[in-house]
Amino acid sequence: MRLTDTHAHLHFHQFEKDLQQVLQRLDSHNLSFVVNVGIDVEDSKKALSLSEKHEKLYCSVGVHPHEASTVPDNFLQVFEELLGHEKVVAIGECGLDYYRMLSSKEQQRKVFEAQLKFAKDVDLPVIVHVRDAYDEAYEIISRVGLPTRGGVVHAFSADEEWALKFVELGMYIGVGGPITYPNSHKLRRAVMTVGIENILSETDCPYLAPQPIRGKRNEPIYVRFVVEEIARILDMDVEDVAETLVKNAEELFMP
Repeated sequence: MRLTDTHAHLHFHQFEKDLQQVLQRLDSHNLSFVVNVGIDVEDSKKALSLSEKHEKLYCSVGVHPHEASTVPDNFLQVFEELLGHEKVVAIGECGLDYYRMLSSKEQQRKVFEAQLKFAKDVDLPVIVHVRDAYDEAYEIISRVGLPTRGGVVHAFSADEEWALKFVELGMYIGVGGPITYPNSHKLRRAVMTVGIENILSETDCPYLAPQPIRGKRNEPIYVRFVVEEIARILDMDVEDVAETLVKNAEELFMP
């Protein structure tokens, strides 16, 4: 059964002690590829550096909404230079997060919109982070538009109506560990509503570990718990679900 993790942070400090073992498990557990996601300029460089060292790792470059207040003025110029590397397959994660508010709304909107426009200019798919800001994120994406292949709303946490609205814009719904939590009824309804053809599997590791290992460090191989739960929700064969999710990811990131 082929698997893919479209949102990981393997360059984070939580993997410092056993990174090589974590990477070896990508092969032993049949991971087709992993997208290693950047959250600011220097972090994006780290994500790329690690991706260049492992065949199955790719990366994105972006500024997370938490980091919007400290982004350098030339950040898009730096990203453009990084795009010369074939391992860079997306822009992000970028977006809006009105839950923790580590950057002001104005700063977040400005940096998000700039990255959306940049993604369109370089025609790379966009990885979008949204928390407690779905209405404004939708408005910005609707107004600015998307690159040719669209993008993904990572760690989707809204209801099925919002899921459909973003799918209609041309985006996938990113589904990770929370789909396995007992109280994730809203997310399960969203999965049932949009269908397997509009979903990407992810972990957001080291965070959001699925129910069987909840409270521990997450890693890409645990995406199988996500795939198994999606198959259960949709009443589909798990092998078929896994293969479709890999193909969805390939269509977005590996055309």
